[in-house]
Amino acid sequence: MVMNELLPPKAEESATRRQRTDIRTRDLVNQAIASVPTLGLPRAAEFLATMNVPAEVAVRVLVYPNRRRGG
Repeated sequence: MVMNELLPPKAEESATRRQRTDIRTRDLVNQAIASVPTLGLPRAAEFLATMNVPAEVAVRVLVYPNRRRGG
């Protein structure tokens, strides 16, 4: 039995959103966030774009840090 079969649609979506599968993106985001005080928000965003981090992820973690997933 697969996890999707056990959970109702909303719970499945929530579990999927919490699950981190891309460690590379996490590391890039951490680097960008660490660089904000020194390089500024535009340069951090440019770095994430250059590294092919999806725009919605970059905006969420740089502009809305409280929306960042743990892990």
